Amino acid sequence: MLILPSRRQFLTGLGASAGVVGSTGVYAFGIEPLYRLVVTPYAPVLPNWTPGLSLRVAVLADFHVGEPFMPLDRIAEIVDTTNALKPDLILMLGDYPAGPSVTYRKIPLPEFARVVSALRAPLGVYSILGNHDWWDDKQAQARRDGPVEAQRALENVGIPVMENDVLRLVKDGKPFWIAGVGDQIPFLLEDDEGGRDDLPGTLAKITDSAPVLLMIHEPDLFLDVPDRVSLTLAGHTHGGQVRLFGYSPAIAAIHGNNDFAYGHVVRKGRQMIISGGFGVSRIPVRLGVPPEIVLLNLGSASDPAGKTVQGPGLIQG
Repeated sequence: MLILPSRRQFLTGLGASAGVVGSTGVYAFGIEPLYRLVVTPYAPVLPNWTPGLSLRVAVLADFHVGEPFMPLDRIAEIVDTTNALKPDLILMLGDYPAGPSVTYRKIPLPEFARVVSALRAPLGVYSILGNHDWWDDKQAQARRDGPVEAQRALENVGIPVMENDVLRLVKDGKPFWIAGVGDQIPFLLEDDEGGRDDLPGTLAKITDSAPVLLMIHEPDLFLDVPDRVSLTLAGHTHGGQVRLFGYSPAIAAIHGNNDFAYGHVVRKGRQMIISGGFGVSRIPVRLGVPPEIVLLNLGSASDPAGKTVQGPGLIQG
């Protein structure tokens, strides 16, 4: 027999549902993007990796500095947390200014650069640019050329910006390369398909067989990355900003491939890790993908406590 709820039961249930939705909204708008910060560890077994080369890398993506969602004291918290991890190397993956839709007050990029200049790693701090670094600079848009303000600000505090360039580093006598390509969508004109990326030209600068860590901003470029690269690191997506049950519903419409929304992706032996980053874009919401520092333990299957570590979202294909 079908038993229909009474009017009181219906209204009580409706009120409870509204309360859940309301509290979820408060969390997504006011708690996760502003107050949560997690460290997401990965220890992938990489192709073309030198035996005995152990490397600890902190990856920072998509700061989107601006008030109220990413003030300078929040940047300082990220810097302090990163330094406490004692990485050998720090890599920054672009998108330093926030977009206008989530910004009540812009923060000058030199002030942001001053705070991140406190990042410390024995092998250095290196960066690339993202689409917002270009979109935020009206003069660069007009002349269709750089350097953009974000690049000038970072380089003025000693953080190199790698655009289609490589650098050979050495850890414990064992060499490896970091490489950074230019942004794929730097210009706002809808009919403009020209990017700043030159992946073949960048990789052509590598002169030996040492492992390569490749920095890109938009993960789409991974489809063109050869297996010469040991690991590709990307940002841009913010994990979709809303991620439920391992799926980012907003990303499929943008990229056509939800696999490239977040986490560890393996394609025919090639590997990419997509950071969820820190900030917000378009709408000030994060739910199920809290702001994160990605911590890579390369050449080692364990964290310092001896426990196996693996980040989320391993997708193979």
